[in-house]
Parts: sequence; structure tokens; C-alpha cells
Amino acid sequence: MDKQKREQIITRTSIIGILVNLLSASAKILIGLAASSIAIVSEGINNAADVLSLVITLVGTKLSAKHPDEDHPFGYGRIEYLTTMILAVLILYAGYELAKESIVNIIHPAKMSVTILSVAVVVASAIVKYFLGMYTIKMGEEAESGALDALGKDCRNDSFFSILTVVASVLYMTAHISIDGFAGLIFAFIILKTGYETMKDAASDIIGSAGKEDLAKDLYREIRKTDGVIHAVDLMLHSYGPDNYSGSVNIEVDHNLTVGEIYEVIHDLQLRIMHEYNVTMVFGIYAVDHDSEDAKEMRKYIAEYVRGQEHVKSYHALYISPTTDKIYVDFIVDYELRDWDAVSADFTEYMKKKYPERELELVIETEYV
Repeated sequence: MDKQKREQIITRTSIIGILVNLLSASAKILIGLAASSIAIVSEGINNAADVLSLVITLVGTKLSAKHPDEDHPFGYGRIEYLTTMILAVLILYAGYELAKESIVNIIHPAKMSVTILSVAVVVASAIVKYFLGMYTIKMGEEAESGALDALGKDCRNDSFFSILTVVASVLYMTAHISIDGFAGLIFAFIILKTGYETMKDAASDIIGSAGKEDLAKDLYREIRKTDGVIHAVDLMLHSYGPDNYSGSVNIEVDHNLTVGEIYEVIHDLQLRIMHEYNVTMVFGIYAVDHDSEDAKEMRKYIAEYVRGQEHVKSYHALYISPTTDKIYVDFIVDYELRDWDAVSADFTEYMKKKYPERELELVIETEYV
């Protein structure tokens, strides 16, 4: 997505959310105080906190759009991950405070003054917040904004809690039974769950997640269909904010190609990926021999070994040096494998049985996307 369009989506959605939440917070706090309802007041305070969260989202979006400079050559896109982390902390704090107030209300229930007007306002608010939440989630997914997605889910949760508040109010009006504190406690756990999930996702982005699987599939498809490329492996994607990636990949090419021929293939592919996928890609090269009888026989022999290994997923980059007879090959293993040295020693022994005079250079790695 175009960066300017993405910023417009986030800005527009945030402003709509700010206006709706300001109106909703004012109405709920006034009515909640008049009705002595902790649930309604808590909803209003939560809506007011949503305004702050949306302002933080707006500021984070503006800062992340700053142009790259010498200190940050990949730009400031990761500020959005920090923004999402701040929002997660605010959501968790809101959940904690609501849980604390609800427990106090359960132990020492306050007398409620519920009217049909107050119930009607909460019902109207629930409807508005639900549709606002779904709209914000949709825009968050479209703009790939973790902050908007988190706010949308929190907004949607508000509507669910409003329904609990209505049930509690009607029950008090008809049977004089107060479940206000219990309703608040249920909603507190929902808020805490949303905060935890938001923080988990943001932390994963900051630490370094595996990258977008769909993007990786598209890149592999684009690279592998290129004339001159036999195979592509070891793709890495490093995120510098939503829709801003740098990456690296190793490609297998025929060992008979000249450096000039390989350069032309890679240069065209590099530009195509940059323009179509907004990914700055660096290429590593494996020179491979697919035609000689020696190579074909060795491939079958190695494939037989790989099929018998639980944790070895595949192999690639097989090359037999014509000058030293050294064998180069890479293994892709899963994350369950802990003892890589044992696999290396076992495979070395396996290869020595058929190729005792040749030295083996084995590289073991995992998939990064």
C-alpha cells in the first residue's frame, strides 16, 4: 500500500474515533455519576482513555513517516511498534483499575439510581461502539496497523461490556439485585486479555518475528520464475515498520554462467522486487551443477539420507569443486532439532562411506520465514 494512503487511513480513522469517544465518554460519565453506577462510569473513563490512545496512535503515525536520515537509513517505521506497546500498557492498566474498582464494588455495593434514560444511552453507545470497533479493526487490517487493530478490538469490547451494563441495570430496576461489580470484573478480564495479546504482538515485532508468510511466498514465486535462477532458499525479511522490509535470499544458478550474465539477472530481479514489493533485497549466489552424472548421483544419495531424517527438511546448494573435489551442501532443519553437531557428524560419516576421498563442507540452518 502507498505510504501516503496508509497514513491517510490511520489519520481519518483516529479522528473519527476521537470524536465518537469524546461524546461517548462525556455522556457515560455524567449519567453514571447521576445513577451511581460504577459500570457506566468505568465505561466512560475507558472511552476517555481511548481518546488518549488514538492521539498516541496519530502522533506515532506522524513520527514513523519521517524521512530516513544518516542515523536511521531505513526510516522511522518501527516507532509504530513502540506506539502499539504503549497502547498495550494503557489497556492493561485500564483493565487492572477496573478489576480493582469492581472487586471493591462487589464487597461494598453502592446504591444504584438507574433510569430508563440511562439504559437507553448505554444501549445507543453499545451500538455505536460496536460499529466503530469493527470499522477500526477493518481499517487497521487494511493499513497493517497494529495500533489501530488493538484500538478496534478494545472498542468492540466496550460494546460487549455495555450489553453487560444494560443487563445489570435492568436486573437492578426490576429485581433490585446488583451485579454491577461482577459485570465490571468480567469486562476487566476481557480488557486484560486484549492488552496482553496486543503487547505480545508488539513485542514479537520488536524482537524480530518471522515476517509475512504471504509476502515470502510472493517473493519466492517471483524469484524462482526468473530465467537463470534454478532455485531460491534462505529468505530473510527484516521489518522496519509496516510494509517496509529489507531482505536477503540465496539463489542457485548454473555454475557455467559468467559473472556478467549473473549480474544482469540479479540486477533486473532486484529492481523488480523493490518496485513491486517495496523490499530492498540482497542476493547470495550458489553455483550448482545439475547436469553432470557425478552431481546427479550425489543428489540421489543425499536425498536418500534426508528422507530418513526426522528433523532435516531439505537440502540445497550442492556444489562439487572441480579443483579440490570438495563437497558443499546446506541443510534446512526444523526448530525441534537441538543437536546440530550430531547431525553434522552423522552426515559426514554417511558421505565418507561413498566418497571417502572428498572433504565435506556442510552448513546447517533453519527457515527464517
